Amino acid sequence: MARSARELFEEAMKLDPKERATLMRLLIDTLDAESEEGAEEAWRAEIEHRITELDSDAVETVPWEELRARLYQR
Repeated sequence: MARSARELFEEAMKLDPKERATLMRLLIDTLDAESEEGAEEAWRAEIEHRITELDSDAVETVPWEELRARLYQR
């Protein structure tokens, strides 16, 4: 009989932090394998595009503190 996610979680919490991190990476890898075809390449292209914009000063960055203040004002 298969165990529930809660039971597996409780068992995983008994592992030392390094082993929990390994388990987490293994689980995430199984989700990444199911990603849409071409998604990884699309993200890579988007990242390269944003880096190019930042390097060429085509966009203006906003400090986190300022952005957070703007969000809280909404």
